[in-house]
Amino acid sequence: MSRKPAPPRQSGPQPRARRWMWLAAWPVVAAMALSNEPTPLYVLWQRQIGFTAATVTLIYAGYIAGLLITLSVGGPLADRYGRRPVLLPGLVLALVATVLFITADSVAVLGLARLLSGISVGAVLSAGMAAVSDLAPEGDKSLGSLIASTSMVAGAAFGPLLTGVLSQTLPAPAVTVFVVQLFLLVAALLLVLRMPLPRTAHGQGATSGRWLRLPSAPRPNRRALGVSLIVFAPAITATGFVLSLGPALLSQLLDTDNRLFSGGLIFLLFAAATLIQFAVRRLRIPALFQLGVLLTVASMAALVAAVALAWVPLLLAAAVLSGLGQGASQLGGLSTLAAEVPAARLGEANAALTAGGYLLAGTLPVADGFLSDAAGLTTATTVFGIVVALLATLGSLTARAHNHHTPSQSAERSCAPAPERVAHDAPSRREANS
Repeated sequence: MSRKPAPPRQSGPQPRARRWMWLAAWPVVAAMALSNEPTPLYVLWQRQIGFTAATVTLIYAGYIAGLLITLSVGGPLADRYGRRPVLLPGLVLALVATVLFITADSVAVLGLARLLSGISVGAVLSAGMAAVSDLAPEGDKSLGSLIASTSMVAGAAFGPLLTGVLSQTLPAPAVTVFVVQLFLLVAALLLVLRMPLPRTAHGQGATSGRWLRLPSAPRPNRRALGVSLIVFAPAITATGFVLSLGPALLSQLLDTDNRLFSGGLIFLLFAAATLIQFAVRRLRIPALFQLGVLLTVASMAALVAAVALAWVPLLLAAAVLSGLGQGASQLGGLSTLAAEVPAARLGEANAALTAGGYLLAGTLPVADGFLSDAAGLTTATTVFGIVVALLATLGSLTARAHNHHTPSQSAERSCAPAPERVAHDAPSRREANS
């Protein structure tokens, strides 16, 4: 009597893998929360310590510098040695930065805390977003890409809202927020220790050669990286301006330093960036790029009008539109890389996209801060808005030219296994070290 074959065992590992895919997003959320928690407190620190708008943007630039330094090495290290050896030091540095924020009594301490928080975020973004993709079940790779992308902006939304609520309702506002953040980071650290991550990222396909270098993508995929970057960078620069000078603008327009308003403004921005990615995940990647550009240009128009007319609703509209623009552009960029870059270089390619975006997002707001001190906030904001709108338009034209030469697909399907990608996987690995 022949035995019937056993049914396929799909119910066991898949739910567990899917659960870890979601849990892997928490370190990214916790680190990104820290990245934006200080923003609503700048007005308070300015009054207590005493510094100008240009100093605020320089402190923000310290965060960007730490982020860029780590992204230069974090992606290759995460691809070569695995995600955990990069995640753990990043979270430890986040804990140190949090303690410095609690004890901050000078610009120097604030700058050091911002620098360390940038380093920690760079490490967590390099390895954490790739870890989410690693832990996604084979049939859910597109969902893994979506969760990795939204975890970044969800954490960025959660941090300033937490700061606004706690600092406005509880005593010692610059202390209470970061005490809570300590617990969030400890939970993330314990989670990383238990994650079922491989000891190395992708074995023999991983990056070789120098690990201290500018992150990039394999030579055949660099055009896709460049197109993604030229659309994504103006979008994240628009949100970077709201992060660095938005609270000052809100304080000027409302004649108040209410931190709940500032935190709520930034929450709206990143909540919009999170929600739009779920709403438009079925759009084709070229449509995502064009939508991101359109929303970014609209956000800059609203920002310039808000300052000229001194009308708060327009400032809120600018924040929401910039978040929507970043969300659409970011999902398009990450989906493009997930579809075209070999898995062994995906961490590095993601790091290159993030680093390039933050490089522009760090330099333009700093220049705008100095211009604001010299010529006034209205003039500086107008100049900034026009520059970002022009850069976004350039990105739109570049993406259109690229789309004429490459087949398009939706973001939801960009990570699904395709016969074409399997067939070209071997030559991609041979070229991965180019």
